[in-house]
Amino acid sequence: MKVLAAMSGGVDSAVAAARAVDAGHEVVGVHLALSRMPGTLRTGSRGCCTIEDSSDAWRACEKLGIPFYVWDFSERFKADVVDDFIAEYQAGRTPNPCMRCNEKIKFEALLDKAIALGFDAVATGHYATILTDADGNRELHRAATWTKDQSYVLGVLNEQQLAHCYFPLGDTPSKDLVRAEAEERGLSVAKKPDSHDICFIPDGDTRGWLAEQIEMTNGPILDQDGEQIGEHEGSEAYTVGQRRGLKLGRPAPDGKPRFVLEIRPKENTVVAGPRELLDIDRITGIRVSWAGLPVAEASTGDWFDIDLQIRAHADPVPARARVEQEEDGQRLVVELEEPLKGVAPGQTAVMYQGTRVLGQATIDTARSKNYQPA
Repeated sequence: MKVLAAMSGGVDSAVAAARAVDAGHEVVGVHLALSRMPGTLRTGSRGCCTIEDSSDAWRACEKLGIPFYVWDFSERFKADVVDDFIAEYQAGRTPNPCMRCNEKIKFEALLDKAIALGFDAVATGHYATILTDADGNRELHRAATWTKDQSYVLGVLNEQQLAHCYFPLGDTPSKDLVRAEAEERGLSVAKKPDSHDICFIPDGDTRGWLAEQIEMTNGPILDQDGEQIGEHEGSEAYTVGQRRGLKLGRPAPDGKPRFVLEIRPKENTVVAGPRELLDIDRITGIRVSWAGLPVAEASTGDWFDIDLQIRAHADPVPARARVEQEEDGQRLVVELEEPLKGVAPGQTAVMYQGTRVLGQATIDTARSKNYQPA
């Protein structure tokens, strides 16, 4: 099999490429250049797409004896990830740029180019597993190790993409074993810390970065009854569930902290209230996609049982879901058995049955019995 190994410059992708070579595949390494100004991306242990990471990827390919290329996806990354991130915050939603990068860059732009060049699959260092059912249909499943499982961020993959994905680390019991293997192979990235946070926000200050991209204006912070309790410096920089940075001039009657309950971008207004009003029991989602064949109920509108996960490292919660057919696509309706706190529109809701990833949707509304947004 001809395999394109996506090399981030980290230990996981390096070992994944090495295992693909050991499996007898014809492997070529590629690093994605996602910014024409590398200084705008995080460096060192906090990044994944910098010049430093490119050099680490090149050294890994040299050690493995495979060809290495750098592909410039900076324009696509800016349009599909960075600009989308800004637009979502302007619309009062909280996006997940890593999900969008996987969807639009690593498993759309990269995969499309790889297939056009004659590659059979793209290998990455993600911790997830692809299984085949009795009829030969591919399914996305959690990794063998729950603590390292990355199936959530792969929930955007569709059936056609799964047919060309290769995750060599999916059955590895621990990250320590991957590091030990990298050291045994003489890979220089064996002890390189994991990447985290948003790569295109250099100092990790999302609010400050957004202020440089968006013209923000001051506006009111209201309580749940509509009374003004403070003033903000731009509603675009807030997210549902946020506590810090509210700078309220008036304490709550019970003295307890307030949290962001709602963002109203058209009115440039933020609503804050007590923590208990963040309990969400019903979610609707748009941009629905299925990681493999859709469940039968997707076409009938019947309810089906799922476990729902709304963050990469959150615990899944039991729920039931159904799909509504609309002119512009499907809408997912989810009723939770246990309330979730701080669910923000714009987040990604990934559906599971057991270890299998069914698919995902972008959260459009999050409703609580205790508080109804305007």
